[in-house]
Amino acid sequence: QVYLVESGGGLAQAGKSLNLSCEVRGNIYPINIMGWHRQVPGKQRELVASIARGGSPLYADSAKGRFTITRDKNTLWLQMNSLKPEDTAVYYCDAVNFRNYQWWGPGTQVTVSS
Repeated sequence: QVYLVESGGGLAQAGKSLNLSCEVRGNIYPINIMGWHRQVPGKQRELVASIARGGSPLYADSAKGRFTITRDKNTLWLQMNSLKPEDTAVYYCDAVNFRNYQWWGPGTQVTVSS
């Protein structure tokens, strides 16, 4: 069985930082792309950042200059700095293998107060 475990969400004040982590447990190797997405009620889930194996990170415009995505083997991180209230959302980690099978984590809530 494969599952993704996210951690690091919580409550932060605007301007502060949070670091999310996501660990892939189970055998889906090799993993190609891992990414962070977020969703607020009533809106579609949107990509925040992603990184392919051996590739460079990609960021949504809203994340550029503030968020940093990194990965090491089966673990993914998202360092979020200079948080804004509009960053409030449930953040999901995903992993895609080279057969394009995709797995999602259950999500972790991030709430930024003004």
